[in-house]
Amino acid sequence: MIDETGGAVFVWGTLWWSWQAGDQAGRRLAVVQLALAKIAKRVQIAAAFEVTPETVWRWCRDFERDGIAGLAPAKPGPKGAWKLTDDIVERIVALDAEGLTQARIAAEVGVSSFSVRQVLRDRAGQRAGQAASDNIDTAQEALPVVPAPTARTGERQAARFGQLEEAEPQFTEGRQLPLAGLLLALPALEATGLLEVAEQTYGKLRNGFYGLRSVLLTLVLLALLREPRAEGATRVVPADLGRILALDRAPEVSTIRRRLGELAERGQAGALMAALARRHVDAHPEAVGFVYIDGHVRAYHGTRKLPKAHVARMRISMPATLETWVADQHGDPIFAVIAPPSASTAAEVRRLLPELKTLTDGRRTTVVFDRGGWSVDLFAHLLDEHFDLLTYRKGKVRREPRTAFTEHTWTDERGVTHRWELADRRVRLRLSAAGAKRHGRKTLTLRQIVRLSADTHQTHILTSRFDLPAGEIAARMFNRWRQENYFRYARQHFALDALD
Repeated sequence: MIDETGGAVFVWGTLWWSWQAGDQAGRRLAVVQLALAKIAKRVQIAAAFEVTPETVWRWCRDFERDGIAGLAPAKPGPKGAWKLTDDIVERIVALDAEGLTQARIAAEVGVSSFSVRQVLRDRAGQRAGQAASDNIDTAQEALPVVPAPTARTGERQAARFGQLEEAEPQFTEGRQLPLAGLLLALPALEATGLLEVAEQTYGKLRNGFYGLRSVLLTLVLLALLREPRAEGATRVVPADLGRILALDRAPEVSTIRRRLGELAERGQAGALMAALARRHVDAHPEAVGFVYIDGHVRAYHGTRKLPKAHVARMRISMPATLETWVADQHGDPIFAVIAPPSASTAAEVRRLLPELKTLTDGRRTTVVFDRGGWSVDLFAHLLDEHFDLLTYRKGKVRREPRTAFTEHTWTDERGVTHRWELADRRVRLRLSAAGAKRHGRKTLTLRQIVRLSADTHQTHILTSRFDLPAGEIAARMFNRWRQENYFRYARQHFALDALD
């Protein structure tokens, strides 16, 4: 794609390369990268860029010989002003040192004032550049533009015979590093503790060139490149991703799948999820005062026989797997578990309470869920287990009179102020006969917050938190959409619904 601002190359819908208008070296480098990665035949690349196949071959040869410098177009025409010989330049500099004006120097030497200014400006730049170069290590100047991968032939041979536990990282130095932006994600990855927790959970993989660290890093970096599935490795230059991994090349699809199969055989996915959840809660204890629980239906289109489930976004019942996700008050996932077929939200909330109590170290936490978890018996169970609840009220409810509503405001953590018309009162709910016997009471007294919309629609919210302002209760309930937004974003960019 080419326009007045420059050009860009898209491969399988992903931006591969771009250059600005007039950047001939950048355009030629895009041709070379496409040819070296074998994205298409050189004849096809030449036709797309409106050059001959011989030109593509010549650019590839120049790049392999001189790097990007070999792709820079040579300056046409004379290489310098023919009147400004070395003797004339030295005379101009000498006359300037004597204090003559530029006009007087031009008259003495026989050149234009513009030429005099150009010579003096160039000479001043050379002096400044020389002064700066004195502080630069000469070894830095000798670095290649794009570093060639370090040969790891010996280690690969050792790995072939099972004599290498894992290849050690070795970074290569260069003036440019493709995909270098991925390095910005490393501090965030370190904060999650993924590599540390995975090593504690799985230990060492079987001997081989690619170990646990390199495989997990590859999957994370591929996801950041919007290639979240293993076959996405075929759409990334292995040498470029390998430099980020501090290896000679990134693992291929077959290697990634083989290592993932080895991890699956150990059956430690649950332990890994629990350890990451503990790491998240320890790092953000203030974010688990409210936890959001919601189910996610992963539609299945394969040939195996799976129970059907209702997929709300498709409005159809079809084969699917069910998951229950637990997120903190910011909508960030804490952990997810596979739910039994046709499991209700109420049953899943009840099942996850022991794990939540362990994660929060017994701190009183408010559990937020939608109408799928409506059960007065569950509400009583939550309170008995020292949890608070926040949910929408289900069923037919008497409308609140217009006089019951007053304006409430709430300013969230981003500084945004929200305003709602809210009615606030207590309600009493009746337990089932079995629930009353189990919990030793027949009714529950809870707090009901009703929001009045501009179209007069009323949304009823139920909670056991009598200590919070009505505006905060409404904000916490409506923030449940943060979890839904995560599901949508993860489906679009991280292949959340992929089953491979």
